[in-house]
Amino acid sequence: MQHSIDYGPAFAMLTCNLDPGDSIVAEGGAMVSMTPGIDVVTSAGAAGGGIKGALKRSVLGGESFFMNTFTAQHPSQVSFAPYAPGDIFHHPMDPTGGLMVVSGCYMASDGQVTVDTKWGGAKTFFSSQGLFLLHVTGGGNLFFSSYGAMRRIDLAEGQQFTVDTGHIIAFHDSMGYQVRKFGNWKSTILGGEGLVVELTGPGSVWIQTRSVAEFARFIIPFLPSPQSGGGVSLG
Repeated sequence: MQHSIDYGPAFAMLTCNLDPGDSIVAEGGAMVSMTPGIDVVTSAGAAGGGIKGALKRSVLGGESFFMNTFTAQHPSQVSFAPYAPGDIFHHPMDPTGGLMVVSGCYMASDGQVTVDTKWGGAKTFFSSQGLFLLHVTGGGNLFFSSYGAMRRIDLAEGQQFTVDTGHIIAFHDSMGYQVRKFGNWKSTILGGEGLVVELTGPGSVWIQTRSVAEFARFIIPFLPSPQSGGGVSLG
């Protein structure tokens, strides 16, 4: 399967050129367009783990219960895009290791890639990301997305790096990580920061330049309230 990622980092779109027999699994709603000759099968176990795995991804990981598998009957093309404006990253999976991917950032995969959930630590309950991270393993191509532009940071053995929970996308599952509050309670409350993830190498971490949660907090004051009865005034 050949692929290209265009229009990033603001409005990236993934285009896959499929040979006969090639398949790719994608989140529900991610498909933008496709040419004739592609069979689409919607199932709960498309990303591995069967019904149980799909239920865990949906209830615990915040992902779609059903995923779509696109299989080419002859040379065909299919394109995908994430729900938020941002970039897409291609990561060739190593069967000997895996990635922890934040819920909502997984977009598509092929080959023997399996998507499961994994406990993210009790403190993660208080962050915007929920209790679970997606654990992606196996061999094949993985595509995940960001809100805003994306940056990869490679950490050496023992090297540490701290990321706000709203800006982390993915990291190698072999890395040590700890979720904690930003500074003391004064800096957390008055400084506008919440929880952060402290990662320890070796491994790589991917971060995004924008936070969905912070954007939501920004626009909430402009939304009409039930009492206002409609329009939003920005003046």
